[in-house]
Amino acid sequence: MTNSPIRVLIADDQRVVRDGLTMLVDLIDDVEVVGTARDGNEAIDGAQRERPDVVLMDLRMPELDGAGATRLIRTALPDTQVLVLTTYADDESLFPALQAGARGYLTKDASAEEIEQAIRALAAGRTHLDPAIQQRLISAVVDTQRVAVAADAPSLPDELTPREAKVLRLIATGLSNAEIAAALVVSHATVKTHVNHVFAKTGARDRAQAVRYAYQHGIV
Repeated sequence: MTNSPIRVLIADDQRVVRDGLTMLVDLIDDVEVVGTARDGNEAIDGAQRERPDVVLMDLRMPELDGAGATRLIRTALPDTQVLVLTTYADDESLFPALQAGARGYLTKDASAEEIEQAIRALAAGRTHLDPAIQQRLISAVVDTQRVAVAADAPSLPDELTPREAKVLRLIATGLSNAEIAAALVVSHATVKTHVNHVFAKTGARDRAQAVRYAYQHGIV
């Protein structure tokens, strides 16, 4: 018995991009394109009809943009993951998409290998972000933490400590324990302890559930 292929829906308002992505994705082993969409409304209709594992979502589309479509898809179909594939990597595009529920973010100069890795990661319940975007999110997390401390921010949910909340934010950016250790300049064992505490306090069984908790509670 073989595993079912990863089902992918492609949403982009440019036909040449849709056709090119369709050909590229169809060449990936155990991955199939189950539909395409020209705008956010078509993406929602296609997702509800096909129930794909992953939606490749452009952001700048007519009728309904990618962030709006992502929010509605993730609300209606929590098992469907959204991978943003866009020309834009500015903060005005990045943060609304992630806040809407996207768990992957690549720019359109990504290689075929990077797109395949991202699709497989999201289908497995993990996040996948372009390295430059990861660095931007780390900087944003550090800046936000500094502001929160300076403003004497209110207590965190479920008795999370500020350091545990920071670790949770970094988990939500897609970083591994080793990458978090490097970002915080602490040992791998220390990060593992923090991650275990985060999972215990939030009731998360894995990193995907921890990411969902972070977004639901406004920690990211």
